[in-house]
Amino acid sequence: MNIESLIARRNRLLGANTPLFYDSPLHLVRGEGVWVYDNDGEKYLDCYNNVPCVGHCHPQVVDALCMQAKKLNLHTRYLHENILDYVEQLLARFDNSLDRAMLVCTGSEANDQALRIARMHTGKQGIICTNATYHGNTTAVVALSSIFGPQASVPENVRMVPWPDSYRTPDNLRGDTLASHYAAYVNDAIRDLEDKGLGLAGMLVCPLFANEGLPDEPNPYLREAIGYVRDAGGLYLADEVQAGFGRAGRWWGHEGSGLVPDIITLGKPMGAGHPLAGLVARGELIDEFLEKEGYFNTFGGNPVSSAVGLAVLKVLEEERLIENAAAVGEFILQGFRELQQKYDSIGDVRGQGLFFGIDLVSDRDKKSPDAAEAKRIVNKMRDRGVLMSKIGEHGNILKLRPPLCFSKENAEQLLSVLDEVLEGSSV
Repeated sequence: MNIESLIARRNRLLGANTPLFYDSPLHLVRGEGVWVYDNDGEKYLDCYNNVPCVGHCHPQVVDALCMQAKKLNLHTRYLHENILDYVEQLLARFDNSLDRAMLVCTGSEANDQALRIARMHTGKQGIICTNATYHGNTTAVVALSSIFGPQASVPENVRMVPWPDSYRTPDNLRGDTLASHYAAYVNDAIRDLEDKGLGLAGMLVCPLFANEGLPDEPNPYLREAIGYVRDAGGLYLADEVQAGFGRAGRWWGHEGSGLVPDIITLGKPMGAGHPLAGLVARGELIDEFLEKEGYFNTFGGNPVSSAVGLAVLKVLEEERLIENAAAVGEFILQGFRELQQKYDSIGDVRGQGLFFGIDLVSDRDKKSPDAAEAKRIVNKMRDRGVLMSKIGEHGNILKLRPPLCFSKENAEQLLSVLDEVLEGSSV
């Protein structure tokens, strides 16, 4: 079946507005390592899909899934070692204060559950998030996900604050001054929630600000903003669905700030392609929630999912993929900065580990966002066999987050092709 027929069939069955990447959508049929292949056998360098964090179809992960699926797969109302082994190993990679976990199937569920726990524990309703982010698609968390929808329907108990933009910031603020400028919005939001009688349950934020565009210097801001949150009795809810499992060149994104969150939500790369997600938290928070409200998830933490999770942790460590993300990521970041010197369309380059944002502008002096150029580059890169996407408040930031097994050779291909595409736009 050709692409046009597939799209027509998809629109008929799933709806015409179900999103697809690229002006010419891809029909992918196979993946291996950093590569994906279409139905014609053409291969593409994957620089975007962080879900298969250890590489597409990693043999060790696939074997773990198949071996357990052949034995047993049931919910967690029966005893099974896999979930205990997995949670034990997972928690060992966090601060000792985070000593309980709950497993679910998606990051949306994890964030939804974090909100429930925070509201139950504090007895308050207010939640703070940024004004250009995404935390999932349940009824509760879609209200905090402004990047893909209108903000007019924000409920009364949610306050969206400006994200700490380190590029387009008043008076070229930096460091502590930048942090204080943006953290003041959090303090104002807390006061407003209290004035309305809602109070503050917590602040939900990605510690890397992934969807906002990966700003520089997020940590001074986090320390000041979360200080206001905790002074008001609220919880720090860290959304590590994108930032976690080595993406930033360290196990967890929040580690850069030196702050230990009260609840950390996990997803996407947790199962390297298998639907596995969850949260870790201070034990008293989960114990209190389970006593007062209870929780059960049919598929969360099942023996197959737990076997997959164990395999992912093992591969990350055995293949030293987190160290690789730090080293190769620095090489790529330097390459992007060299391109920035060459092309005026690159206003700013930001990143941590194997996670990058390239801020495209039509006027570098005015820092004018260029969403059209971002879309053009994403499609031209796809045509040349390299996959990436775009994100940000203005839709002008190239977003790259390749599998953690990305090599220096892969990086050189990415940089070379991007140079060619940018050269074409400057002619």
